[in-house]
Amino acid sequence: MISEPQGAIDVTAQMASSSPAPRAPGSEVRSGTVLAFDFGTRRIGVAMGTLELAMAHPLAAIQYDDNQRRFAAISTLVEEWQPVRFIVGCPGVSDDTPHSLAPAIQRFARRLRARFALPVDLVEEALSSWAASRRLSEAGIPAREQKQRIDSMAACVILESWFATADRHLAGTNS
Repeated sequence: MISEPQGAIDVTAQMASSSPAPRAPGSEVRSGTVLAFDFGTRRIGVAMGTLELAMAHPLAAIQYDDNQRRFAAISTLVEEWQPVRFIVGCPGVSDDTPHSLAPAIQRFARRLRARFALPVDLVEEALSSWAASRRLSEAGIPAREQKQRIDSMAACVILESWFATADRHLAGTNS
């Protein structure tokens, strides 16, 4: 059995009835690009990384507030980066604490899975924006100038959190 990383939930099983068939057991991909998202109602922060290096890099945030343009932008990212998995930050994942954005984030994760037929993991994102702001401040970027960068930096924090436990998550796979 594949063990879940602490604070992560594989939403693939939750969406089986409304999405393409999941990969067969033991066929998890162990190399390739991963895209991570910090979902927000105004912006979606985006980061990418590779399973081989386990390093996250911020990409431009998605600035649209309507789903059609959001998913068009995500489709462009998918074409460019050819990801093998998506990671989505969701507050309250690790301790079942309800959060007002959780239903919208879970709906976003289900849509990702349905549209792109890739595994989607929800990862605890508590304090990711705070950690992102701290990193930007340490890089010399004043708080008043962080607005356009903080969401994608938060996506990096989320992806790094997933990478920290990805070996356990992908243990026992053949790919």
